[in-house]
Amino acid sequence: MTGSRVVAVGHYQPARVLTNDDLAAMVDTSDAWIRSRVGISTRHIGGPDEPVDELAAHAGAKALASAGLTPADVDLVLVATSTAEHRSPNTAARVAARLGMGAPAVMDLNVVCAGFTHALATADHTVRAGAATRALVIGADKMGDIADWTDRTTCVLVGDGAGAAVVEAAGPGQEAGIGPVVWGSVPEMGHAVRIEGTPPRFAQEGQAVYRWATTQLPPIARRVCEQAGLGPEDLAAVVLHQANLRIIEPVAQRIGAVNAVVARDVVDSGNTSAASIPMALSKLVERGEIASGDPVLLFGFGGNLSYAGQVIRCP
Repeated sequence: MTGSRVVAVGHYQPARVLTNDDLAAMVDTSDAWIRSRVGISTRHIGGPDEPVDELAAHAGAKALASAGLTPADVDLVLVATSTAEHRSPNTAARVAARLGMGAPAVMDLNVVCAGFTHALATADHTVRAGAATRALVIGADKMGDIADWTDRTTCVLVGDGAGAAVVEAAGPGQEAGIGPVVWGSVPEMGHAVRIEGTPPRFAQEGQAVYRWATTQLPPIARRVCEQAGLGPEDLAAVVLHQANLRIIEPVAQRIGAVNAVVARDVVDSGNTSAASIPMALSKLVERGEIASGDPVLLFGFGGNLSYAGQVIRCP
């Protein structure tokens, strides 16, 4: 068995920007109300002609280009999404077709907001076991398609987008760049975040999620660091699921990553579910806020209530 590493990242968002003032014309809310409660100012919303697999393919293509690779170099495509419009072909197969890939294994994972970190761990395990040599791992969601645009408590949160990472086997003498995953769930509280009904709609019990996230998750995130052989103070960046700024800030503080850059992409992008972590990571890399080789904590949490985290080395 060999280690694996992230060699490149990329992201994509639809062009349309929905502001808080736009939302105030749709439901009983205001810019001040939204900023004070969730810290979001804008979000990107895709149109009916922008399916989730298109968003995913754009992000994947950018990650491959950044790595200097072609679609033919990939033998595994994993897409984390909870907003696939169709059951089959799955989103990963549609992405592979859009990118003109050869014959990769294609799988979707639905772990909602923790989907990307679950998919990244799955890619790491697959490469370590020798069943794949290079994987394209994508988190992509169109939360705008499942939002209840009459509910001011949830519609102000959501946004659309995709983020991607290229994972490959570590070379001879190279240190593994993806640390051990710590993952799990709280099945009896799965009802706290839901996408149910026909048509499916997003709903949540906000206070229950807030209490769980801010009290139960920080010690789990510290355990992720321990598994990677690091202390929280060693981290260069913390990329949590971009759920809500009022969750991100206290959780990051309680982890104890005093020297780390904390991703706050939720302010500009809203909650993009499985896309939020890879998008926020890609933007930190693009802006040069973290350097190649830096240790970065990725920690997803949300629907089911599921969580998964690992420390990676920045590509």
